[in-house]
Amino acid sequence: MKKNIAVFLDRDGTINEEVGYLDSLVKLKIIPGAFEAVRLINAAGMKAVVITNQSGVARGLFSEEFVKIVNEQLRVMLGQENAFIDGFYYCPHHPTEGVGHYRQECDCRKPAAGMLLRAAREMNINLEESYIIGDRYKDMEAGKSVGTKCILVKTGFGRSLLQDDGPDKLTLENKPDHVAADILEAVQWIMRECK
Repeated sequence: MKKNIAVFLDRDGTINEEVGYLDSLVKLKIIPGAFEAVRLINAAGMKAVVITNQSGVARGLFSEEFVKIVNEQLRVMLGQENAFIDGFYYCPHHPTEGVGHYRQECDCRKPAAGMLLRAAREMNINLEESYIIGDRYKDMEAGKSVGTKCILVKTGFGRSLLQDDGPDKLTLENKPDHVAADILEAVQWIMRECK
């Protein structure tokens, strides 16, 4: 059975606006171009898969149920514009913050590749032919560790990363294959790569 190619999408700062901790549906605003970007992924026969760190759960700012509500609302908002997400994966953990089982070193919190590996198993994805789009170096590092091509967007935290004024630093392990203005430009680059 032929494996699927996926475009893995970070959520906050990539598909929707970065607002700190998205703890209210009122704060959910989709970045212009995201609708067309996801439609392009769909039209190319690729899987559109969201992978997102949600440490606000560990920190007690919102529940896992709320993360699922936000993901469902995002699915509905995109779907109303004929843009479809094939899967959502999230990590509720944090290694040093939070309480109970949410406070742990896990294999799913990016830059670890657990969400990518799980999606690949469950959705029959060829990681080495797939792509990841995100606004943090940890997205790039997760992708690089499993062989996907990585695109950093200048939305969300991306612009400040490129100005080198944040705690995240560029290394060989997290260097993007391409830098794009936003999710739409990133997907357009992927489409040119696939020709």
